[in-house]
Amino acid sequence: MTGFNVSATELTTGATDALLGVVALACIAYLQQYRKADGWKVGIWTWVLATLAAAALLGAVVHGFELSDGTREFLWRPLFFLLGLLVALFVVAASYDWLGEQSARRVLAAMIPIAVGFFAITQLLSGAFLVFVVYEAIAMLVALGIYFSLAVRRRLPGARLMALAILLNIVAAGIQASGSVRFTLIWSFDHNGVFHIVQMIAVVVLVLGLRPSLRSQPSAWHPGCP
Repeated sequence: MTGFNVSATELTTGATDALLGVVALACIAYLQQYRKADGWKVGIWTWVLATLAAAALLGAVVHGFELSDGTREFLWRPLFFLLGLLVALFVVAASYDWLGEQSARRVLAAMIPIAVGFFAITQLLSGAFLVFVVYEAIAMLVALGIYFSLAVRRRLPGARLMALAILLNIVAAGIQASGSVRFTLIWSFDHNGVFHIVQMIAVVVLVLGLRPSLRSQPSAWHPGCP
């Protein structure tokens, strides 16, 4: 690592990645006050957000700093693992709202090997990012179908916002995959930076939708509580 990336768009991509990580961590802190309302659900969403935060902060290093080719290639490995795990945990969280805790636990047992398998494929095949796009698209469409159905049936408070958050994430993924979005607003942003900005909005909408589905009012909580 020799300093900040000299590319203006890579620098803003790293900065927005770091900000996405901070937003995810702030959402984790917010959710902890509801852990007594629905501990397992808050727990699985905490893991989703923690994985997102870790991937975003690692991505900030990859994009924001000048790295040797070997170091950059090495860092992409845990990054792809985190992304695969993130998508798997998201499916588990959605299955909780659709089928309940016991079924979600079984889905968790199935999705972890799938996440590991996804990571193995990215290491064995070229075009790892394309593999991730397909993997994420399938998972997000399944989750979107779940929350859209729950919203239409009015079975889950906040389901409309959850569906909107997933739709925003799909839009963000489309922007990133296109590779053609670029604008300048004080700083220069490319498709990756815009992807992170839309993802930040999606995360906030997700947590706003999640809150009404928890079963009771928040308990008193402050950092350091056991």
